[in-house]
Amino acid sequence: MNKKYYISTAIAYASAKPHIGNTYEIVLADAIARYKRLEGYDVYFQTGTDEHGEKIENKAHDAGVEPQAYVDDIALEVRKIWDVMNTSYDKFIRTTNKTHEEQVAKIFKKLYDQGDIYLGKYEGLYCTPCESFWTEAQLVDGKCPDCGRDVEKRSEDAYFLKLSNYSDRLIEYIESHPDFIEPVSRKNEIVNNFIKPGLQDLCVSRTSFDWGIPVSFDDKHVIYVWIDALSNYITFLGYDVDGNNADEFKKYWPADVHLIGKDILRFHTIYWPIMLMALDLPLPKKVFGHPWVLCGNDKMSKSKGNIMYADDLVNLFGVDAIRYYLLHEIPFAQDGTITYDLLIERINSDLANILGNLVNRTISMSHKYFDGVIYEPTAMEEIDNELINLVLETKDKVTEKMNDMRVAEAMDLIFDIYRRCNKYIDETTPWVLAKDETKSDRLKTVLYNLVESIRCATVLLQAFLPETADKIFKQLNTENRYFDSINFNGTEAGTVLNQPEPLFARIDKEKKLEEIENM
Repeated sequence: MNKKYYISTAIAYASAKPHIGNTYEIVLADAIARYKRLEGYDVYFQTGTDEHGEKIENKAHDAGVEPQAYVDDIALEVRKIWDVMNTSYDKFIRTTNKTHEEQVAKIFKKLYDQGDIYLGKYEGLYCTPCESFWTEAQLVDGKCPDCGRDVEKRSEDAYFLKLSNYSDRLIEYIESHPDFIEPVSRKNEIVNNFIKPGLQDLCVSRTSFDWGIPVSFDDKHVIYVWIDALSNYITFLGYDVDGNNADEFKKYWPADVHLIGKDILRFHTIYWPIMLMALDLPLPKKVFGHPWVLCGNDKMSKSKGNIMYADDLVNLFGVDAIRYYLLHEIPFAQDGTITYDLLIERINSDLANILGNLVNRTISMSHKYFDGVIYEPTAMEEIDNELINLVLETKDKVTEKMNDMRVAEAMDLIFDIYRRCNKYIDETTPWVLAKDETKSDRLKTVLYNLVESIRCATVLLQAFLPETADKIFKQLNTENRYFDSINFNGTEAGTVLNQPEPLFARIDKEKKLEEIENM
């Protein structure tokens, strides 16, 4: 039986169309999910939309529609963008799903019945866009510390989750499971800034709006976002409070990784583990807080007018160019940046020059010298071993990087093979060999080594750039794209390569920037 692997993204808040920063997360999760499938794991990849809350109620009201109609439109938009980015999620969930709502109400009741939730009064400073209460001390220049907007004084009856009951157990768990929160910098932030100073009990119900799941035993209250949204990771797997759990839940829980933005890390590493402890369920194996994608040096926001959307970028540059940029250019633990300038430079240098040029040259030479036929390599030389060893070593190195969530570094290792192939062409000079009939076997060997190196690297590449990998396999005329085929004898002698077709065209930067400016 295949080993299981459950990966989830945070669920997109259904208040507006997701921008490229939100989209980065789904592409990152997709690359990890695809790589795990390639390795032979039974992968379950869940994503979706978070659809309740005051902000959505207000936006629907402003748009003159019912909240359900409003979130139906946004959920469609989110799913469309996830599909444009060619992501291979197994389930797209929505928190307005009736079964989810029923389970959330039951979870709330169970926590109340066992004394983990109690009725109190909330007085605090509230930020509607972030749906968060803050203390005076937490404000930055009198504004919300998360989004920088104004906050307002609010006072209302509310139910609270007793975080304080579980803080010692949580600290102990985090310390005894060093991989639970990654990267380490984020773990230190959570422990030192939030848990150690002492946890405030968490407000988990609201009375000032209606768009939420009602508290089953007190209809003045709706269940607040955290219990509703965070529960999605188990309810859609078939978790049942009464113990009638679905096979899917038994098989895949606990999750192997929750992939989330660093700004919602505390919800996933404090509130969610405590909810799970209170429900007597195992905790996810890892919560990975990824960095932000900035536009230039700024966080994307409507007010700054610097938002980029994935579908617009795909129309301009193609899906795999955008996937490549997001996966390769956003560092492991620091924020990354995206601009049209940088995008074009990266497409030209890596995708058009290193990869596109290599595949085109190799296939063109095979057609020019041998009508596209690939022959057995019979005239090996010392120089070939360096290339072959690099190819054979890369699989394990890439797997190691992927296990550590270092996706950009994994891609670099794959591109090292393509770079080495380009150098190998310069070193072996096939065009010189072609002029000497006695060197025909050597030329056949060089071309075999190039084709097989490209094939092996592309087996790994398909987790990151699936469309490009398909095009390369098609040109190589091979179905041999399996993980176990990275053994340097996977191209059969006698294979006839298909005609070369450009993978990525070089972009005229000035012209493209002018075109974007005029859009």
